[in-house]
Amino acid sequence: MNTFKNCLALITGGSSGIGLALARQLLTEGARIALLARNLEKLEQAREELLKVYPEAELTIWSADVANAPQVTALLTTLMERQGVPDLLINSAGMAHPGRFEELPLEIFDQMIAVNYLGTVYVTKAVVPAMLKRGSGHIVNISSVAGFLNIYGYTAYGAAKFAVRGFSDALRMELKPYGIQVSLVFPPDTDTPQLAYENQFKPEVTRALAGNAGVLSPDVVAREILRGIRRNAYLILPGFETKVIYLLARLLGAGVNPILDYLVRRALQRQRANQNLHRI
Repeated sequence: MNTFKNCLALITGGSSGIGLALARQLLTEGARIALLARNLEKLEQAREELLKVYPEAELTIWSADVANAPQVTALLTTLMERQGVPDLLINSAGMAHPGRFEELPLEIFDQMIAVNYLGTVYVTKAVVPAMLKRGSGHIVNISSVAGFLNIYGYTAYGAAKFAVRGFSDALRMELKPYGIQVSLVFPPDTDTPQLAYENQFKPEVTRALAGNAGVLSPDVVAREILRGIRRNAYLILPGFETKVIYLLARLLGAGVNPILDYLVRRALQRQRANQNLHRI
């Protein structure tokens, strides 16, 4: 996709974070935008914010829970009847809830799969037939660094993001012969409301492991995503650290495990030392 001018972009999770940053930058380039998210109030706030800057923009909002297949299918059928088939679908809706495996309720595992993985599948499933009929389109699925290198505290979230990766790998092969591109994004920690929510539940070991990693702004992540879309890139790795981590994970394979194990042991030792200090 060489230009975004007049392209119809459907962005899930578009009321905040990376999705909203993508909408803002796409509007700058003359795209038409449809934002989809669950919370109607936040969608209305996002629309108001964007229209203040782009008063002439073609911008619609659609409220649906991406984890609800019948609701998504019905809503997107209506959207396409009114606005046409999206040229660009960005599956940005997602959520993270970390915690140690034995402490996480099963409901969290269900929720991570429902929102992060099945939400991506349901939206894509509703749009792909029309893209195939037209013979063009670009689908962008947003995974996470935890989607290729999972760590302590992310048994629920990371597994769901790995599923997004597996789905995207196969989807790319199936759709490319018919003129539809697929991209897979592995963003690192990004300064969004979702990260603020997530930080409430991170185990201390997880905080220690992620402590030295930088946090990117949504605008930086959005710029790199759009750059990747222009190049029809399959893998999009926002940020220098993400690229290095991805290359090391590919190079080392299972050899990365001793490194992670060492970091976990060191974090646990520090945690125990701090607990002993508090007892004194």
